[in-house]
Amino acid sequence: MEGYENFTIVTEKEQFYLKAIEQKFAKDIFNELTDEITYYMYPSTPQKIEETEQFIDESIEKNRIGRQIQMVILSKENDEFLGCAGLHKMNTPTPELGVWVKKSAQGNGYGKKAMEVLKRRADKNLNYKYIIYPFDTDNIASRKVAEYLGGRYADEYYSQNMDGTYSYVLEYRIFPKSG
Repeated sequence: MEGYENFTIVTEKEQFYLKAIEQKFAKDIFNELTDEITYYMYPSTPQKIEETEQFIDESIEKNRIGRQIQMVILSKENDEFLGCAGLHKMNTPTPELGVWVKKSAQGNGYGKKAMEVLKRRADKNLNYKYIIYPFDTDNIASRKVAEYLGGRYADEYYSQNMDGTYSYVLEYRIFPKSG
């Protein structure tokens, strides 16, 4: 299976590009993955930079063996770090999309468009049944992303987050592009 540890996706029409996660982004991720950002997310806010570095190491390995594409979102204009986007569990019939955008970059469509780019990548390169896009029921931005991608409501349930709290999750399923 193709590895994604040195992978970059650039599209002409977007103001950002996606680059495979690297340790050089540890400080940006650590500083921007705040309590406000993680409020609706499974991951908890890292308390030490070493937690972020461990996440990056694990992501690089999963990228290398082709189990996921964990990327950072960077501005084309100045390479500013904007957030993270990933297509996970690529070795299953039901991969999962996930994204977060730093507070100062929210509201610009980066998350939605990054998910669209990864969805197109999945359509082109994976044989999947559907992509799972789970999100906290109160996370309106994530609901908009799922609906933008053509996702359909499939399930809802409680899920325990890394910090021990629970979220009430809506699960949308995004099906392969036909044709």
